[in-house]
Amino acid sequence: MIQQAIRNVPLTGADPVLPTPYRIGEAGAAAIAASAQAAADFWELRTGERQSVTVDRRHAAAAMRSATYLKIDGAAPSSLWDPFSGIWPTGDGRHVFLHCNFPHHREGMLALLGAKAEKGAFAEAVAARGGQEFEDAIAAAGLCGAMTRTPEEWAAHPQGRALAALPPVTIERIGDGPKTALRGGDRPLAGIRVLDLTRVLAGPTCGRTLAEHGAECMRIAGPHLPFAPTLVMDTGHGKLSAFVDLREERGRAQLRALASEADVFVQSYRPGTLAARGFGPRDIGPGKVYVSLSAYGHEGPFASRRGFDSIVQNASGMSTVQGSAQAPRNLPVQPLDYCAGYLAAWGVATALLRRAEEGGTWHVQLSLAGMAEWIKGMGLVEDWRDAPAELPPEELAAITMESDTPHGRLTHLAPIAQMSRTPPYWARPSVPLGSHDPVWPEALAA
Repeated sequence: MIQQAIRNVPLTGADPVLPTPYRIGEAGAAAIAASAQAAADFWELRTGERQSVTVDRRHAAAAMRSATYLKIDGAAPSSLWDPFSGIWPTGDGRHVFLHCNFPHHREGMLALLGAKAEKGAFAEAVAARGGQEFEDAIAAAGLCGAMTRTPEEWAAHPQGRALAALPPVTIERIGDGPKTALRGGDRPLAGIRVLDLTRVLAGPTCGRTLAEHGAECMRIAGPHLPFAPTLVMDTGHGKLSAFVDLREERGRAQLRALASEADVFVQSYRPGTLAARGFGPRDIGPGKVYVSLSAYGHEGPFASRRGFDSIVQNASGMSTVQGSAQAPRNLPVQPLDYCAGYLAAWGVATALLRRAEEGGTWHVQLSLAGMAEWIKGMGLVEDWRDAPAELPPEELAAITMESDTPHGRLTHLAPIAQMSRTPPYWARPSVPLGSHDPVWPEALAA
């Protein structure tokens, strides 16, 4: 389905771009091309005007670690990587990947292990556990981590088998709704309102991508939740940003009001979490496009588990291919997050096209683990160890831009897709979370 969507999009450049056996340039270019081509198709439906789309695989590979290139007033931000995050050996000869970058995850992991906040003691505590037993304990505690597997082990695992039966992205009509007249505007997604209830990378990349094609995107954050400032800056281009507290009825009422006037509702909570608060795919009204983005997918025994790109790389076997079963390593990019974000945007634009042509209410579903299966299915690259660790400075400069924002002057990657009639760009600067009131701009002006 994805390959069919980009059948007329030239992809230039070639893998390996960076030192990984996975075809990250191919995967990134395909995901970016799909989202851009869907925007071009929407533009053609709006105006009757066709346009060309091209994507470079080398530039797409850089986009798979977009936040790496962010600078604030010319300086790189401090690292967000916690010293306890990473791959650790267990006592039975296995490894686990632990994600401790948010304070509550860090403190929860220390408590689970009964360890002091010191790396030697932490390593000893992990080494006293068995890989499978520890993975299950992490999940039971609501923390973030997974045992590192080989691709063969993952393929035989019940969650791997559940994913193998699913396409990387599903776009399903789940109800009736009117055909939607296209509102005026000079950009493909002009007049489309998007609520972005996501965090970290994958979901925010979806909202950022829709915004670069002209959608009005509002990012909704809980004021009590931790966040990664660098990622907020890098995925915030083009967006409004408001705080809404769903623990309170006032916040739920605010979100219902926003959703009633939105076209698209993007969320990356674990399956069922928002539905329990009255914001499931069928709760926000007919004619909407609802996106569910999760770590492990909506089916299988891991469906309710928390996860990030780095965790899923380990669980799915990618890290043992990047390194080895004895010494696993993560990829030099975050392809699961970024591909999921771009393909979620493709799913949204595709569903919007179908809504305009036939009406309906639509549900787009995808997961980081589904992206892992999709990328693994592309096969491996030979001679990847000789690939450079970075693109040449002049090549990076050609795809980098600067923006004046409340954060300071940001240096960051520009949109990667090239479009002949509607070049993608962000109409708003990246702003801190909660910078706007939770109302759409027209209501604000009134």
